[in-house]
Amino acid sequence: MTSPGADPAPQGTAAGPPLRLVFGSLLRADFSVFLRHRRALIISMLLPVFVLASTAGTRATRRFGGAEFVIGLAISYGLLSTALIGYALTVARDREKGVFQRLRVTPAPAWTIMVSRLAMQAVANLVIAIGVVIVGGLIHHVSPSAAQYALVLLVSILAGAVFLSLGQALVGLVRSADSVQAVARVLFAVLVLLGILGQSEALGSFWSSVARWSPVGAVMTLFAGVLGLHAWSSTDTLSLLACLGYIVVFAGIGIRWFRWDAR
Repeated sequence: MTSPGADPAPQGTAAGPPLRLVFGSLLRADFSVFLRHRRALIISMLLPVFVLASTAGTRATRRFGGAEFVIGLAISYGLLSTALIGYALTVARDREKGVFQRLRVTPAPAWTIMVSRLAMQAVANLVIAIGVVIVGGLIHHVSPSAAQYALVLLVSILAGAVFLSLGQALVGLVRSADSVQAVARVLFAVLVLLGILGQSEALGSFWSSVARWSPVGAVMTLFAGVLGLHAWSSTDTLSLLACLGYIVVFAGIGIRWFRWDAR
């Protein structure tokens, strides 16, 4: 019975669960998937460790611009691998299986579905970054300070956003999971070659400049800057702006063109 003047409750409607409960449930589900696929995280560390080990010689390290650049390159490749081969392909496959369509009919807002997945990917990025810095320090005899580790974490968040936005753009533009896998592998190979050959100046001055301002090159410059802790230069500022620009452009494409179903 309602008091006089009170608005009657709408018929046939029920209050949805609190947003905190919905988001927490998504995080727990995605975290359980993350734990079940931790082998993929270990595999993502193989290329960074290979880069670190193959450049362990003094001459090779100098050719790539120093130990800081080599470690930055290794971290960049680890994050790129999880974003393109891991995140983008997983999203594309779940879309084909109808996972996102089923989630859309739950009380969970659309943005919480994607933010939950991106949060788990950010955790993986931090694990990779710290692991590569530790291994790189042992191989190249670099001893980062606590401040450098903190800066590496910050740059890892930024770098992860760059590569995840690239992966989001990929699944936004390409519907089929098989096509996403094919394009991701080609794109990954191109960016890897740009980073290695461009940084070593084996491609000439023009392609070296292209490589330096590619997503991998810009991220690598920031990692080298925080690991070396040299005076902040205009190159670091431009690299930061380039990373932010990549995030805006790729995320805009990924959000604008993303479809929740494969059709």
